[in-house]
Amino acid sequence: FHTLKAWLPILSWLPRYKLKWLQLDLLAGLTVGLTTVPQALAYAEVAGLPVQYGLYSSFMGGFIYTFLGTSKDVTLGPTAIMSLLCFSVVGGQPHRAVLLSLLCGLIQAGMALLRLGFLLDFISFPVIKGFTCAAALTIGFGQVKNILGVQGVPHEFFLEVYYTFYKIPEARIGDVVLGFLCLALLVMLLYMKMSLGSEDAPTCSRVARKLVWAVATMRNALVVVAASFVAFSCNAYGYPVFTVTGETSQGLPPFRPPPTSDTTANGTVVSFGEMVQGLGGGLAVIPFMGLLESIAIAKAFGNQNDYRIDANQELLAIGVTNIMGSFVSAYPVTGSFGRTAVNSQTGVCTPAGGIITSVVVLLSLAFLMPAFYYIPKAALAAVIICAVAPMADYRVVAKMWKIRKLDLLPFVVTFLMSFWQVQYGIVGGVAVSGALLLYNTARPPIKVSDHGVLVMELGNGLSFPATEYLSHIMHTQALQASPPRSVVLDCHHVSIIDYTVISELRDLLRQFKLREVQLVFSRLQLSVLEVLLAADLQGFRYTDSVEAFTKQHILLPSHSTLLITL
Repeated sequence: FHTLKAWLPILSWLPRYKLKWLQLDLLAGLTVGLTTVPQALAYAEVAGLPVQYGLYSSFMGGFIYTFLGTSKDVTLGPTAIMSLLCFSVVGGQPHRAVLLSLLCGLIQAGMALLRLGFLLDFISFPVIKGFTCAAALTIGFGQVKNILGVQGVPHEFFLEVYYTFYKIPEARIGDVVLGFLCLALLVMLLYMKMSLGSEDAPTCSRVARKLVWAVATMRNALVVVAASFVAFSCNAYGYPVFTVTGETSQGLPPFRPPPTSDTTANGTVVSFGEMVQGLGGGLAVIPFMGLLESIAIAKAFGNQNDYRIDANQELLAIGVTNIMGSFVSAYPVTGSFGRTAVNSQTGVCTPAGGIITSVVVLLSLAFLMPAFYYIPKAALAAVIICAVAPMADYRVVAKMWKIRKLDLLPFVVTFLMSFWQVQYGIVGGVAVSGALLLYNTARPPIKVSDHGVLVMELGNGLSFPATEYLSHIMHTQALQASPPRSVVLDCHHVSIIDYTVISELRDLLRQFKLREVQLVFSRLQLSVLEVLLAADLQGFRYTDSVEAFTKQHILLPSHSTLLITL
């Protein structure tokens, strides 16, 4: 039963579910649902897909995560970053986006079953921040054309910048005015919500504060509804001054297997193998970024609300969500920071709040799709811009400069390369971070001091990349000195040792013996001592006290002593 509870976390909280929790879960689920619908429509635009695909991707996560998730706050669904990554890989082709969801889910679930969640630790914070800052600028600027109401702007970032400015004279006044009004209203409502929690907030009744908080929390839905009503009224009176979303497929998506082939515009049939091949590096980048985003959010809110999450179980939850989502025409999803924050602030008690959110999305698909015809693209653009603006955190650059300037290198590489291709930015940043990590391992810092003998202290342990560097120090400082010098290796930092290190030490012992000086090991950890004894190194000696050995050798007239601390 314990194993079953580990795989199905719902068994841990469902038996002790309370009526009071139901009330709070209903309120949180409804609030998040009203936030999800307009965001889902907007993020489908970022992914280059028809807007209904945003809703198709928004309801499966609530049902699956209730059974498999370990965080009460996390909500799964389309996000700005995953939508941008999806567009960069499939170019707005629905069939391939759905297939991408299936393959990403299989990869993520496979990682969970193999307990490979630790691989996410190799994506450093500077890489994440470089990517999110570039993504915020790419997504935000990509919506400027919808604010202006211009057509025919390419999706490549640099061409998009050029043609957006080039086509400013073609801007539609109605879209510009409505877009800026929506932006102003969203910013004002966000500021009102933030001011409620500040010490300078005006004193008002509890009911008034709750009303302001509720309006500000549902600001996306309210702005989109108001803008749609204005667009509908103008169209009804014969003044189509806004660019609207247009026709959308009505009703729930059919439950069917993901497509295994596709047909191009000219009638060419693309096989399953060709579709997978066309996804390329996206099959590596998108699953990792989805996992990283979701687990980072789960950990952040777990720390904030004093509970622990299981990273591998979270991998399984998001993997199964993407697999099952592909059967209802969803594209890849992950945890949403904004909607998770709303969920937490509304007081959600269990993951069951996600079921209510999913029901709201399904009701929208079943009954509201005709009304989505009149949603102005400028209003959706305003929602997206306000959602991604906080991601462009320029202050992190100053912090990295102050703490460790070298961290700016992977940040800058990721940031700049992401404007070329998003996935290249992530891969480039990870490669630079890996190179820095390997360099630090292969070239450990050495502190040299003279206490009658030379003392060289390495700042970290000994592993196979550092063996050549250690050998070089030994030869230049001890073996090639005149006269040659004895060495004590203080190994109190060495916790593991591998075959490459053993081979190098065997050669060094031979070199020291030829020059009639000593190489002595000191303060060995038990596990390392056992390995060295099992290796049967000729001439191997060790001592428990560095000081006793060095004092003994200082008195010898024929030799001076070199101490290297590992």
